[in-house]
Amino acid sequence: MPFDPDDYTEALDRARAHAADWLGSVPTRPVHPTSTADELATLFGRPLPDSPTDPATVIDELVTTAEPGLMAIGSGRFFGWVIGGTLPAALAADWMVSTWDQNNGMRFATPATAALEEAAGAWLLDLLGLPAGADVGFTTGGTSANMAGLAAGRGEVLRRVGWDVNERGLQGAPVITVLAGEQVHASVLLALRYLGLGAPQLVPADDQGRMRPDELALALAEIDGPVLVVLQAGELHSGAFDPMRECIEIAHENSAWVHVDGAFGLWAAVSPRWASVLDGLDTADSWATDAHKTLNVPYDCGVVIVADPNAIRSAFSVRTDYLIHPAEGRADPFDLVPELSRRARGVPVWAALRSLGRSGVIDLVEGLAANARALASGLAALPGVEVLNDVVFTQVSLSFGTDERTREVTERLIADGAVWMSGSRWQGRAVLRISVSNWSTDAADVAASVEAVAQAMRSS
Repeated sequence: MPFDPDDYTEALDRARAHAADWLGSVPTRPVHPTSTADELATLFGRPLPDSPTDPATVIDELVTTAEPGLMAIGSGRFFGWVIGGTLPAALAADWMVSTWDQNNGMRFATPATAALEEAAGAWLLDLLGLPAGADVGFTTGGTSANMAGLAAGRGEVLRRVGWDVNERGLQGAPVITVLAGEQVHASVLLALRYLGLGAPQLVPADDQGRMRPDELALALAEIDGPVLVVLQAGELHSGAFDPMRECIEIAHENSAWVHVDGAFGLWAAVSPRWASVLDGLDTADSWATDAHKTLNVPYDCGVVIVADPNAIRSAFSVRTDYLIHPAEGRADPFDLVPELSRRARGVPVWAALRSLGRSGVIDLVEGLAANARALASGLAALPGVEVLNDVVFTQVSLSFGTDERTREVTERLIADGAVWMSGSRWQGRAVLRISVSNWSTDAADVAASVEAVAQAMRSS
């Protein structure tokens, strides 16, 4: 059939109308879904029709059926895990990414989206205070960003001892020791598993989850061979930051590659408020973060940054006869990430940064942290509530006395649906964990959330 732009019109009109309805409902709707995945699987999984269905009808059916199973993640009262909302410019840009349908692998084939991602990467380096000559790749999320940064490090530390992992693989290679803090995030563990490096050796941390530099020095003194050190910018429950300069200097004195897992916390580097606790961040070798967390772009978008371009390009670059490669010294988008084919996920990052500007990004990050402090203050005033962490960024961990009581309140809160906060376990105790990640959360959301917790306490 010939291409006819009108074939898209009605379906896109329906999608736009449904999108507007959804966005209009988010501020007042219950945050939780009202149907389960099993219930919806029955509806979506009916036998495939024998004949075609009008695209606009498909969109109507999709939205009507899915609506009860949608979490209002964009709500200012969603504090589950670390999941941001979506800024208007980022959402609209993401629509354009799907409309353009560019396979953002090669600069020659998709120059507009490649250039947009390069511009977004340069802006990120500037905002975060990281080396201007670093390479920036856009991945699916924090796990793949950690994997990419650690892959660059794996290749480099082996190169230093005369082993080419690209040619010889890992069989028979010198053993790489990986050191990480006791509170290392699961995404790092997955990344190490993907890379064939196994579980890390854990370095003791303090009561907020910060790696202890003295313990790192002791651990490194016992190692003979290549080493990767993983630091953390933003501990999952406390939001705390490892002592960057001290740990990085100790690691580099021992010829280790230093990777920083900063899925949400790396964004603190945009503000002078955290300059002292992140001092030395720029001296690491690689960094990973998520734009779909603190920056509030649509899923999915992780970011890997590597100070030495040769290290990341060695890990992922590929050259074949049928591809058109860039000029010497330039990188294609697929040279920096695990995928050859992917959507131009860095374009919404460019749009978000362009719409916010430098001051807007700082206001966004500082505003999230201010809301976390306000929530902690309001909740700490409730009888029987204990805030367990120093609220240094966007995370708050609460106890309601016993583990049993904490789990009861958490379950009641989730069932009520006015807000969403997730249960977890930290420092040997059950906790209610709050992650403030949405740009739209305001004082009214904070007050409503404190009242929702109070109500859950009364009814549990």
